[in-house]
Amino acid sequence: MTIDATLPAAQAVDGPRPTPEAQAVDRPASGPEELVTVRVWDLPVRLMHWTLVASIVVLTVTGAYIADPFIIAGPGPATGFTMGTVRAVHITTGWIFTVVLLARIAWSFRGNIWARWHQFIPVARHRRKMIRPTLAYYLFFRRQPPPAVGHNPLAGMTYLVLFLMFGFQAFTGFALQALNNPNGTMAFFTKWLFRFATIPEVRLWHYIIMWMTWGFAIHHVYSAWLIDREERCGELSSMFTGWKTLPADRLRNAPELKKKKKKKRSSDASPTSPDPGTRENA
Repeated sequence: MTIDATLPAAQAVDGPRPTPEAQAVDRPASGPEELVTVRVWDLPVRLMHWTLVASIVVLTVTGAYIADPFIIAGPGPATGFTMGTVRAVHITTGWIFTVVLLARIAWSFRGNIWARWHQFIPVARHRRKMIRPTLAYYLFFRRQPPPAVGHNPLAGMTYLVLFLMFGFQAFTGFALQALNNPNGTMAFFTKWLFRFATIPEVRLWHYIIMWMTWGFAIHHVYSAWLIDREERCGELSSMFTGWKTLPADRLRNAPELKKKKKKKRSSDASPTSPDPGTRENA
């Protein structure tokens, strides 16, 4: 069974048909071994994810060169040209990184249920209760990971911290760039930072956040591999395809989907009509 669980925002509230999530909840269980394939990560999330990854790689390489020119050293026109080119690539990529970061924040209010902001801030009681067992799993005190469809609450809060780090990285980068034009618009919005920190201190923190980001990336890949190995759910491949394979009971009993079901049940839905968001696999 394959369920397209993507939820357009406009249809989510006022659509005349029951949403795919609600239909997934309504489908009767056939046993604990029943599996469903669900599209968890919608296309915008995947595109923004990999654009951020590519941007971080380019920013790391160019930033390292700006800090320590290791290709061409010493005075001369070749050195100046190379440094100028690397700086231009770094600044352009920094803008791409910032725009995509802002787009991802905006999408947390427009995306499907697993892209929303409440996946990063555990406002719901059921997500707060899941924090402790999730931590126990990561620390090897629990054999099975707590059931989650999208991000578990601990991962969600980690992403929230990561987004704050990204925002700090972008702001300090623009502040350092603005030093080349003290009377420009960018300097007008960022020069207050240097009232609290010197230029070398800002550069140092810009550099530290870069390494913290790579530390997160290593843990992120490891955690995704661990969940994928334990659950056989397609955790790693889902960021390419968007699809996960999960127990039907987990999807059916997901508190987020139950909540959506109560809010969006349509009175004119025909129980005998084909499920528009579900297709059966042979």
